[in-house]
Amino acid sequence: MDWSPVSGLAVTDRQGLVIGWDPGAERLLGHTAAEALGRPVAELLGLGDTEGPQEDRHTMLPVPQEDGSLLMLPVTRYPLTDPLTDPDPLADPLADPLVDPLVDSLVADGDRTEPGSVLVIGPAPSPPALRQREALSTWALESAPMAFTVYDAELRCVWQSERMRRLSGIPDEQRRGRRLTDVLAGPDAAEWEERMRLAMHTGEEQTGEIKGSILGEPASRVLSVSATPLRDGQGRTLGVCATVTDVTQASRDRMRLALLNDASVRIGSTLDVAQTGRELTEVVVPRFSNFARVDLLEVILRGEEPAPGPLAGAVRLRRIAELNLFEGVTEVQDAADDSDVYLANSPAALCLASGRSAVYRTEDPVIRAWVASSPARQAKVARYDTHSWMLVPVRARGTTLGVVMFVRNRETPDLFEPEDLSLAEDLVARAAVCLDNARRFTRERTAALALQRSLLPQRLPRHSSVRMASRYLPASPSTGVGGDWFDVIRLSGERVALVVGDVVGHGIYAAAAMGRLRTAVRTLADVDPTPDELLTRLDDLVIQMSAESEDDPSGDLASDIGATCLYAVYDPVSGRCSLARAGHPPPALLAPDGTAGFLEVPSGPPLGLGGVPFESTEATLEPGTLLALYTDGLIESRQHDVDEGAEALRQALTRPADSLEHLCDQVVLTLLPDGPADDAALLLVRTQVLDPRRVAVWDVAADTAAVPRLRAESVRRLASWGLEEAAFVTELVVSELVTNAIRYGGSPIQLRLIYDQVLTCEVSDASSTAPHMRRARTFDEGGRGLLLVAQLTQRWGTRQTRSGKTIWCEQTLPTETGRDEGPEPVDPV
Repeated sequence: MDWSPVSGLAVTDRQGLVIGWDPGAERLLGHTAAEALGRPVAELLGLGDTEGPQEDRHTMLPVPQEDGSLLMLPVTRYPLTDPLTDPDPLADPLADPLVDPLVDSLVADGDRTEPGSVLVIGPAPSPPALRQREALSTWALESAPMAFTVYDAELRCVWQSERMRRLSGIPDEQRRGRRLTDVLAGPDAAEWEERMRLAMHTGEEQTGEIKGSILGEPASRVLSVSATPLRDGQGRTLGVCATVTDVTQASRDRMRLALLNDASVRIGSTLDVAQTGRELTEVVVPRFSNFARVDLLEVILRGEEPAPGPLAGAVRLRRIAELNLFEGVTEVQDAADDSDVYLANSPAALCLASGRSAVYRTEDPVIRAWVASSPARQAKVARYDTHSWMLVPVRARGTTLGVVMFVRNRETPDLFEPEDLSLAEDLVARAAVCLDNARRFTRERTAALALQRSLLPQRLPRHSSVRMASRYLPASPSTGVGGDWFDVIRLSGERVALVVGDVVGHGIYAAAAMGRLRTAVRTLADVDPTPDELLTRLDDLVIQMSAESEDDPSGDLASDIGATCLYAVYDPVSGRCSLARAGHPPPALLAPDGTAGFLEVPSGPPLGLGGVPFESTEATLEPGTLLALYTDGLIESRQHDVDEGAEALRQALTRPADSLEHLCDQVVLTLLPDGPADDAALLLVRTQVLDPRRVAVWDVAADTAAVPRLRAESVRRLASWGLEEAAFVTELVVSELVTNAIRYGGSPIQLRLIYDQVLTCEVSDASSTAPHMRRARTFDEGGRGLLLVAQLTQRWGTRQTRSGKTIWCEQTLPTETGRDEGPEPVDPV
């Protein structure tokens, strides 16, 4: 063992009696070995009745000198262990090959059996275990790959490792005696001090991450820290050791990935341009910037295609989203009607002109000039104390859509760096695709809405014999277009055709097919076939449309077009209704007495199958009867089957309502409380009968001599109706039509006048040959009858009946005499 030449050595037994005394102890204390052996060590060393180093490992011993002064000598006690009872060599700090010979030379053989203690008087030796500990301490302080700081019980720095010194850049003389909050700026510093205090009080290690800047550095750091309490051999808390790892870059990488992931999830949840812009600002504020604003070209909001390439010169932009975080309060700016012209030297215009992102400081000339151009902008910049700006162009598919501005203020001291610019460009690129998709959808939706307005009736015709209300609910309310439709068509003789249909599918292709079918139905209704004949011809048209779709080279059209349809014709004169259906649900009926049910209409196959005939049925409807025509989307649901939906419809029709409009709303809310899963249409029709006094009928003999009598009776009937002004035209029309029926038709012949919204003249005969209008030559004696009828009346035509045909014409009446009160508006979808 490396003993110091100024040290002395004494050995005691377990009772504290000296059993060994070396020359060094004799030289330092003046006691010979003979005088020391067997005496209590406390008495020998002048320590009074206490055992001194027997209890305390270290003590100081005052030794008188020749000049009368006292020399303070350190006394260190080391216990001697028995290898038989304590085999741990580290338990004996004097475990060394030189110890045993030394102790044996000082202690009698008989006294060595009970090991006691070795007292080192003077500078203590450095046994191997102590040397290892000293080496470990030196390595930890100077060469350890970790950064740590030791704090005392008051959380003041005692010393720091070399790695900590390099990490913080603070020398020992500036760090020692200072607290963490003295060298680390940011709210996390005070919180972490409380965590270190908690570690001292509980004895449990504390871990976490803190963010702040060291001694006013402009850039903040993210540090991974752990605090471990320090205790002595008696368990007393001496302080805490804080281990620190700089994880700033890793934290930034995590933040970047988290932002990109959040952007991919949250941005583009809808196809609304403004909502997409708001989602971008909500993702970046406050995690990336304190302020974010999205400005787009005005043509984008209209769904139009912007000019390709960068935009040079002044440009008008419209703000669609703005979010600002100031003093912990989030401020959302209303973007309604907020547009501005950005001059060519403004940051936004420069960004759009170059097509590249840019980073500025508030003191840069470009920002200063732009801010100075607006007092409101000056006040806002001064209030928020901004320091760093970033502008990123919004580009998608080679098209410039707008620009996004990011700003940081004093609440985020870090300036924008190149890696921040790269992150912002990635975020804006993701949002740009979503914004362009929203723009394209806006364009398609605008076209779809225009198509819808052209395909569906915008106003239901007002008819004296029926009252109507309707609702149209597409499965995709965002597009507003589906394959369902309804229609009300005025027919001759004051009759009305009621149509409801459903094309399989959704969207613009289904709507286009629906439009073709609706046009076809109106065209066929003008010919006035029976309901079953109309569906047969409509079935042929659907088959033809499917064949044309299969031949479409683009493949955009559906190859198979399926549709269902219900066609009904109501005659207010007789009160009878003829119906036929092609794969469509039967109409519901509410009688005037309040009983509700469904009309039994023979079910035909859906349109487009072909080869199967359709069948019509007739029903007499009492005045005040309510008919409900609908599509299957109204009664079908994921929550119940069709039968349950039909029963719900039947019950909903029986509930009291103030009007048909109110009843429409009740039915829709009852059957579709959560909105339709499929396109749905509903048409409610309340029937009335025409006053018999407004209908005049004459049987005509097959003799032209009866024509003058019929003219005279027609004029008298018009006079009784107060329609003397229409007498002249009516007299001519009756004469021509009745004469043609007598000459070219067959018996029986009948003349009928109907006075309602228009004055209708009908002549029926037994011949099925339809007349046609031709151009008469100058010297022809005939051939001018139908031409005369067409010139004198507003509408004329012919329709086939079971017993022949009917030729009819209509005259418009003056407003004060007629009953036309104008069209009835359709409720908005």
